[in-house]
Amino acid sequence: MTLPRPDIDPELRTLMADMPLMSELTPELLRQFPSAPVDALLEGRKVERREVTAPGGDGTRIPLSVFTPTGPASTPVAPPTGAPCVYWVHGGGMVMGDRFAQLDIPLEWLDLFGAVVVSVEYRLAPEATGTALVDDCYDGLLWVVEHTEELGVDPARIVVAGASAGGGLAAGLTLMARDRGTPAIAAQMLIYPMLDHRNVTTSSRQYAGGPGVWTREMNAFGWRSVLAGLPDEEVPGYVSPACADDLSRLPTTYIDAGSAEVFRDEDVAYAGRIWAAGGQAELHVWAGGFHGFDALYPKAQVAEAARRARTHWLTRVLDASSDA
Repeated sequence: MTLPRPDIDPELRTLMADMPLMSELTPELLRQFPSAPVDALLEGRKVERREVTAPGGDGTRIPLSVFTPTGPASTPVAPPTGAPCVYWVHGGGMVMGDRFAQLDIPLEWLDLFGAVVVSVEYRLAPEATGTALVDDCYDGLLWVVEHTEELGVDPARIVVAGASAGGGLAAGLTLMARDRGTPAIAAQMLIYPMLDHRNVTTSSRQYAGGPGVWTREMNAFGWRSVLAGLPDEEVPGYVSPACADDLSRLPTTYIDAGSAEVFRDEDVAYAGRIWAAGGQAELHVWAGGFHGFDALYPKAQVAEAARRARTHWLTRVLDASSDA
């Protein structure tokens, strides 16, 4: 039975009329997705780009792109001992994408706040499985913390952020950092995060059985690829954060999602569990937003509102951490 769905925002519906949509992913389709065009994003920006590699726990070298502002911030926050840092984790269902995907989102904060942006290239499923992806993200973050002085970064103002699968990995590495006692994370921003491998929520079932930007079937493909047959009861919370038993003692958290997407209900539930554990979370569900709406159509009114809300929240977080 097909479930009724929330309507897509009228402006977004018009914009996406010519967008090629899919129902399912296959290994063959994955090979057709191009790398994100980073040079176009950097054109006209006052930014210095540096490529480094961080050591992984299993001997892997993890590529990191470091973007450092070379001009004054347009919205300076209270003077700290160093710049804020946004550690960016890209999306792509854990099976595609690279460290330049959705990079326009954190680069806005480089422009506004003078933030140093570090984007991590984690290994992708199905070649990498289990905790390998989140381990890469965690090891990359350790490199940032070990090099804060060199990067000109204030270690008290490191924000972990990611979109879609990157949001889920950001949540997982934040849980990992809490459990291991390091590094300190000032805040986590989870943009329509991919949090629950079980794929059984009402919103997941609403977006099944037809083409879309990210469908239930595509979501199942991504999770199958990373879990590689691991039984449900053995899936770590670091990989599927909705399965984590304890969401206490997490840094202040921002979560958003669209009302018309697979991840809506798991994202709302995650915010609720943080509140239930005594934590602080800000939750936004954007009426009529489909998955990735703000990345695909950043000039749409609802997309501008979503981006503005994240920036306002980040302003408050950075101001508060400067005063701490």
